[in-house]
Amino acid sequence: MAITKDMTIAEVLRVNPNTAKVLFSLGMQCLGCPTAAGETVAEAAQAHGVDPDDLVEKLNAAEA
Repeated sequence: MAITKDMTIAEVLRVNPNTAKVLFSLGMQCLGCPTAAGETVAEAAQAHGVDPDDLVEKLNAAEA
């Protein structure tokens, strides 16, 4: 399943737990964040000053 900007961080982590490494490498501590259940990839990227398209690309490139 491809990761999109509209998915929540929680969905992304369920689809591929290895995406946590990508998030951590960008300073995004999303695993323990209560906002992860409702925050989309695009919203998280914006909140952390990361380009959403670049983030989606990196998340999709993470080993499943």
